[in-house]
Amino acid sequence: MLILLGVAVVVAGFAAGFNPLLVVMVSAVLTGMAAGLSPLEVLAAFGKAFNENRYVSAALLVLPVIGVLERAGLQERARALIAGFRSVTLGRLLIGYLLFRQVTSALGLTSIAGHAQTIRPIVAPMAEAAAESEAGELPDEARQEVRAMAAATDNIGLFFGEDIFLAIGSILLMVGFLAQSGIVVEPLQLSIWAIPTAIVAFAIHTLRLVLFERRLKGRGA
Repeated sequence: MLILLGVAVVVAGFAAGFNPLLVVMVSAVLTGMAAGLSPLEVLAAFGKAFNENRYVSAALLVLPVIGVLERAGLQERARALIAGFRSVTLGRLLIGYLLFRQVTSALGLTSIAGHAQTIRPIVAPMAEAAAESEAGELPDEARQEVRAMAAATDNIGLFFGEDIFLAIGSILLMVGFLAQSGIVVEPLQLSIWAIPTAIVAFAIHTLRLVLFERRLKGRGA
């Protein structure tokens, strides 16, 4: 029962409004000592956990960095950059991003782009600027639609691209599930059959982007 003391510390500390990091650390120390670990063993456990998860912690640093860049005018720079290229339309921009997202995801590079990393700070502002160069000033509803389409493009590119990568979780899950039912399937076979699906998804979403672009032009005409 004493091991649960750490849970009580977390609840009480958060309720009192103390520093969350301090509360969690105190809770972890008390839990370890209640489990019979010495202070040095608790410290060693902290070090081991940090060493094993340091790459996850490093990935979390990307978000505050992007926030600082946004505050410094990253979105405005992205809009200005696209506004200077008359040949870059909304459809071409998002179709190009869709291709990039699918190809990189198929290679296992699923985390180099995403809503927080690329869509909000870069792609969505660029898409808005491209749409405005074609249809004029966008009303708020149309602006939100452009942002939603940029986010949807990322979702589709990632979802259908990552299944081509051999070591992705979804492929391994299907291989394991089918093996339990007596169906032996190699990961390579699933990856190969994911390619036509990704191509069809690319074609369908490309058509959606073209129709969406035409609708925005018609609204601005």
